Amino acid sequence: MFYAELRNRLYAFFIDYLIIVLYGVFVVGTVSIVFRPYVMPLFTSTPELAELTGFVMITLPVSLYFIVSECSKWQGTLGKRKMRLRVCDKRGHRIGIGRSVIRTGVKFLPWEVAHFAIWRIFLPSNVSEDVIYLLLIAVNVTILFYILIPLTNKKGANVYDWIAGTEVKKA
Repeated sequence: MFYAELRNRLYAFFIDYLIIVLYGVFVVGTVSIVFRPYVMPLFTSTPELAELTGFVMITLPVSLYFIVSECSKWQGTLGKRKMRLRVCDKRGHRIGIGRSVIRTGVKFLPWEVAHFAIWRIFLPSNVSEDVIYLLLIAVNVTILFYILIPLTNKKGANVYDWIAGTEVKKA
């Protein structure tokens, strides 16, 4: 069994990202048109409530897409399936829900830290600007590592693969 080529992992990512964008456009479009009077107070009162609302509407469904897809019998998201890739453990077996949650959690942690910081920029908060900007710098450095790390090893593994004990291989 061979490891997935970085190029194929990138194509799979772009397919999945397109799905995420389409979902985001649908949610934001639906919310802004249909449910605006009900949802706007959730995004304008406190940074904590705004972040939680965004998490429930966007991050949680997107995370569940990755978690459920990667521990399912298909062993991958639609992007990975299209590129004939699969997520597995070090022995080549399907991963369980625990590994999938860890993999996805680490993958999207920078995204959530960025949301934490951004909501505290837009809404009044007692978190100092210095802390907010340090968090945003840390997010960007982490994303840079996420981009560079797969280039440094033969398996094309990323930080979240190492932490979760997963690999992406050709199906």
